Amino acid sequence: MAKGGWQEFSRSESLQRPESGNGGAASAPTPRAQQRVRVQRTKAGKGGKLVTAITGLEAPEAELKSLLKQLKAAAGTGGTLKAGVIELQGDQVAAALAALEQAGFRPKQAGG
Repeated sequence: MAKGGWQEFSRSESLQRPESGNGGAASAPTPRAQQRVRVQRTKAGKGGKLVTAITGLEAPEAELKSLLKQLKAAAGTGGTLKAGVIELQGDQVAAALAALEQAGFRPKQAGG
């Protein structure tokens, strides 16, 4: 008998995933109005410089880059996309909230 011999289910059944109708692809993306988008000011790890971080966006990278371009134009500042988080230079919370609402999201200000 193998190590950890007690087993509640037979091995063949417990390792099988249920088949879904979409062929195992990812579920449909969350609509923009239902996403939990957070906008906050932060200095952490930025050498003391203030940045506005936008988290919780669920979209393909191409769509996030397009949104970043709109946000940079609305705020009149630079920015970047790192690991699904949009960072704008400086304190741009008000401009980011307005631009995200205009794009169909329901953003919230996080932090102080």
